[in-house]
Amino acid sequence: MIGAGIFALPGKVAVNAGLLSPWLFLVVGVLFLSVVLTFAELASYYEKTGGPVIYATEAFGPLAGFSTGWVIYLARMTAFAANANVMATYLGSLSEFFATDLARGTIITVVTVGLTWANVLGVRDGVRTMGVFTFLKVTPLLLLVLLGLQHVTGSTVIPAAPFLVDELGSTTLLLIYAYVGFETIAVTAGETAQPRSTLPKALVGTVIGTGLLYFVIVLVFVSIIPAEQYDSATLVDVGRSLAGPAGALAITLAAVFSIGGNLAGSMLAAPRLVFSLAENRLLPQWFGHVHARYATPDRCILVMGGMALVLALTGSFVKLAVASSVARLLGYIICIASLPAIRRNASVETRAQAYRLKGGYAIPVLGLAICIWLLMQSKAESWIAVSILIAIGIFFYWVEQRAGLRTARED
Repeated sequence: MIGAGIFALPGKVAVNAGLLSPWLFLVVGVLFLSVVLTFAELASYYEKTGGPVIYATEAFGPLAGFSTGWVIYLARMTAFAANANVMATYLGSLSEFFATDLARGTIITVVTVGLTWANVLGVRDGVRTMGVFTFLKVTPLLLLVLLGLQHVTGSTVIPAAPFLVDELGSTTLLLIYAYVGFETIAVTAGETAQPRSTLPKALVGTVIGTGLLYFVIVLVFVSIIPAEQYDSATLVDVGRSLAGPAGALAITLAAVFSIGGNLAGSMLAAPRLVFSLAENRLLPQWFGHVHARYATPDRCILVMGGMALVLALTGSFVKLAVASSVARLLGYIICIASLPAIRRNASVETRAQAYRLKGGYAIPVLGLAICIWLLMQSKAESWIAVSILIAIGIFFYWVEQRAGLRTARED
C-alpha cells in the first residue's frame, strides 16, 4: 500500500488543508476503514484464490464477477506500468547516466522482467521480493520520522485553525489513492496459510498501520516545510532539510524502493485475478494453466508482465492510469453490495467461523456511501475510459460464453 503516493501527496494535500493535513490523512483512513472491514468479513468466508471475483460471482452471478475482476485487473496493470515509469524517473534524478531514453527503457524492462520471473518461480519468492522492498522503503521513512519529530510543536499537532479544507471532494479523492491496494491481500487466499483467519487480521492491521505512518510523516512534513512551499515540496525536501544531500538521497532511494514494493505487490496479485476468472470459466482455460514445477499461474503472470511492459515502454497507459481509481471504486461497491447474499448463503459452520462485523450492516453501508461519494468527485473522462474498458471485457466474456455453449452442444 505504501507506494509512490506518500512521496508526493503531503504537499498537494497541504495546499488545501494546511496544518490540518495530518489529521485529514487520519480521518480519511478511519472512514475508509469501513470499506476494509467489509472486505475483512468477505475474506473470512473463502479459502480460494480470487478475492473480489469470488465475492461478486457468488452474489450476483458470473457477469458481475467477471466485470469486477476485469476492472480491478486493469487498474492494477495500468498502475504497474505507470509506477515503472515513475521508478525510472526517480532513478534518472540520481544520475545523468540513468536519465537517457535508453537507460529508462532498460530500467523498465529489467524491473518488469525480473518481477515477472520471480513470481513465476513461486508465490514465496514473490512475497520475499515484496518483503525486501518493504524493508528498504520503510526504514528511511522511519528515520525521517525520528529525526523530524524534534521539529513538531504543540501548535502543529493541534492547530488553532478551524477544520476547514478547500476543495474537500477532490482532496479526499486524492487522499484515497494512498489507501487503495488493500484488496491485493484477499486475491491470493488460495496460496495463503489459513486464509479465513489470517486475511481479516492482515487487512485491518495493514490499513491501520499505514494510516498511522502517514499521519506522522505528514506531521513532520508540515512542521518542516514552509507553507508557501507546500505545492512544490516533497519528502525529498524534508530529507534534505533534516540531513542535507545524504537525507535527500536516502528519501529518493526510499521512493525507488517504495515503488518497487508496489510493483511487486501488483505482479503478485493481478495475474491471479485473471487466473481466478479462468478457473471460474469466465475466460479461456488457457489462462488457467499452472506450472508443473512451481505451482504458479505462469501464463497469467507472463501475460501481465508482457502487457505491462508494452504499456510502460510506449506510454499508452496514461489515460488508463487516470481511470484506474474509478475502476477500483466500482469494484469495491460491487463487493460491499455482495455481503448480504454471501452472509445468507454461507453454511452454518462457515458463518460460525467467519469474521462477523458488529452493528449489522452499518459499517458496510458507510463504506458503500463513501465509495459512491468519491465516484461523484470523478470527471467525465474517467467514466468514459472505464466504460470502454468494461465493454472490452464484456466482449471477451461473451466470446468465452459462446465457446462454452458451442462445446456443450457438441457434447
